[in-house]
Order: sequence, then structure tokens, then C-alpha cells
Amino acid sequence: MSSLEQLYAQAEKRRNENQLPYAGAVSPAEAFELLQLDPRTRLIDVRTRAELDWVGRPVIGDGQYAHVEWTRYPGAVPNAEFLDQLRAVATPDTPVLFLCRSAARSKLAAIEAAKAGFTHAYDLLEGFEGDKDSQGHRKTVSGWCFRGLPWIGA
Repeated sequence: MSSLEQLYAQAEKRRNENQLPYAGAVSPAEAFELLQLDPRTRLIDVRTRAELDWVGRPVIGDGQYAHVEWTRYPGAVPNAEFLDQLRAVATPDTPVLFLCRSAARSKLAAIEAAKAGFTHAYDLLEGFEGDKDSQGHRKTVSGWCFRGLPWIGA
């Protein structure tokens, strides 16, 4: 197990290497360790309610998980209340780890949070389901589920 300092240093290294406009990026395993080491850390799942209902969600410590949609289903309409809903579950100095299906929306959420003053906004690399394999299936090559981290199905 790594220390908090090591985990945040790795996230910052990725920020510098990739010129990210937010605090950094963490792998699924690093995110899980951060959540265990720092009870203030929040995993913010930005997928739609439908994705949670149909696919499942991570299982982590009490009070550390929050669902704040980036876009609404159906229609992928932007969630105009995103920042207000985020502020309801985290303060600007709370470490927040943004998670989506495959790490696309989570990057956008981290950018928006950083612009709004969240100084510890991180993208969770690979997402919940990860990239598609050669047959077009997810959960087989990367992501929270593929890495064997705790989750509950729909």
C-alpha cells in the first residue's frame, strides 16, 4: 500500500506530464487506496442514473460515494445543476475523484470542478467499465471492474 503523499505525487506527475487543468489523474487502484487512506476523499460518479441502474456502481466507505450526473438521460442533456450538486456533497478543499464509464466525462467534470475552485479535483483513469475489447465489450481490458475493485451490479 502506498502513502497518501506517494499517491498524490503520482497524480500530480500525470498532471504535469499531460498538462491537465485539474489536480491530477489516478488509476482505479490508486483511487481505491486514496479512499481507504483519507476518509475525506469523495468518489463522484458522474454517469447517468440509467448507467447506475443498468450496470452497477463502486462499493466504497460510508459517505465517500456520491452520484452527480454530468449529463442527463435520455438525450445526454448537460446537467445545469452539476456544480450545485457537487457542492452539496463536497467542499472546494475536499479531494474529489471523478468517475464515469470510460474516463471521458470524468475529465470534463474535473475541469469544471477545478474552474469552480475545487483545488483537489482528480480524474479517475480508465473509468468504471473501461475501454472496449476487440468484440466491443467493456469490463474486459481496463476500468474499476476489470481491476477487481469492489462493485455491486445492477
